[in-house]
Amino acid sequence: MNATEPRLRWWPRSVRVRTALVAASAAAVILAGIGWWLHRDVYRESTQVAEDQAKMQLWSLCEQLGKGIIPPSTGAIPYEVVATGRRTAVASGGALSDAYPDTRHVMPTPPKAFGDPPVLPTTVHIPANPDYNPRDKFDMAGGTTQVVTADVWADDLSSAQVAALGIASDATLRVYVVVLPHTAEAITETIDRLLLRAGLVSLVLIAAAAYFTVRIALRPVEAIRVLTASVTASDPRERVTVPATGHEITALATTINTTLQRLDNAAAQQRRFVADAAHELRSPLTTLLASLEIALAYPERTDWPAATTTAARQTRRLQALAEDLLLLARLDTRTPTTDPDTVDLTALASRLTQQYPLTERSLTLTCDSTTPAPVHGNPDEYERLLRNLLDNATRHAAHRIQITIRNQDTAIVLTVHDDGPGVPAEDAERIFERFVRLDDARSRDHGGTGLGLAIARDLAHRHHGTLTLTPRTLGACFQLRLPQAPTPTEK
Repeated sequence: MNATEPRLRWWPRSVRVRTALVAASAAAVILAGIGWWLHRDVYRESTQVAEDQAKMQLWSLCEQLGKGIIPPSTGAIPYEVVATGRRTAVASGGALSDAYPDTRHVMPTPPKAFGDPPVLPTTVHIPANPDYNPRDKFDMAGGTTQVVTADVWADDLSSAQVAALGIASDATLRVYVVVLPHTAEAITETIDRLLLRAGLVSLVLIAAAAYFTVRIALRPVEAIRVLTASVTASDPRERVTVPATGHEITALATTINTTLQRLDNAAAQQRRFVADAAHELRSPLTTLLASLEIALAYPERTDWPAATTTAARQTRRLQALAEDLLLLARLDTRTPTTDPDTVDLTALASRLTQQYPLTERSLTLTCDSTTPAPVHGNPDEYERLLRNLLDNATRHAAHRIQITIRNQDTAIVLTVHDDGPGVPAEDAERIFERFVRLDDARSRDHGGTGLGLAIARDLAHRHHGTLTLTPRTLGACFQLRLPQAPTPTEK
């Protein structure tokens, strides 16, 4: 068991549920940020509204005092008017009149000197009154509260107005209006509750929308999965339906169909290869078995040296075919070459030219290159590649086989040219297929196993090169192109 599995056991396996949870989590974070911003903004705006209301009340009270009128104690906004030389408030209203009836004023007494009192909200301390039981959210049980203030001077009033207000002729009146905090708090709490309900409903809707959207989007994927699961090795011809929408599912279906087509081609090639291999093995085995059975049935009339020679020749064919099949199986695994050596193709071709056993025909094998041609790879595989090309040329050449090697930019180009009958243009690619023999080489005794050129091309591809048949007016010319290995000074 993976060490991370116990910690992730709670995480659902369904992509739909996972997507819904992720979408809901992301939406929760976004909605929480929006809610926090709205909470701050609403509270700030509500506080500003409460301040504006307090200022309007302040200017209204100052206007009434300027006319010598004592403001009424009614109203929702608490206020108090205090004057120098008085122990009691000139007037009070709202919660202040309820909390401190017929007592000395609770707001600070203004200074006698003229000055400009602050209009912006300021804080004052209100003493506690244990006998007061608040009936609203504005608790006057003591502490600091925010107020706006303004001063009215008795010198600016008439004697009758001063007498009506009950203040000295040189007194200073200060008006305090409390900025009610509970208004902003109440509005903010209401908005918070609405946001919470709306947020929960939104999260549920977002999660449901994400779940069903992914469910609908994955329907083609489920159809592809069901159809792909029905594909078997014996019948890989099934293909998935490609949606016409052009989105990622279309690309997935196209890729799967391409993969299934490659598997189908590989399976068909494997079946054809097995059939061809069985057919190729059957011929020497049948010949070998027939010659041995005849020899055993008529031992006194059997030419034993000839029978032994036939058996040895067929056994060698079987051995060569088995080796070629094993090599093809190893090449089909595409195992990369580890720690490749540097091989000089010129030296290898020259050595093979001197050592290659020619047939009884008068053939000339030459290599006209002396320039080093370094390439990376396995020396044994390069030798097998060149031997297969030379074997093919030897079977078809009339008099001469020529090997040419040249450096071309960053590539090494090696050609093997014979003066035989050549290859028709329509068979230029077919001759590299496995177990393919053209009409002039149908004899299995002289035509080889039919795997030489296929092995040669696979070896060329294994070393990042190419092997092609180039057109010639006379004979066949095979061109091997390989990447050149850098010299030590170039590294």
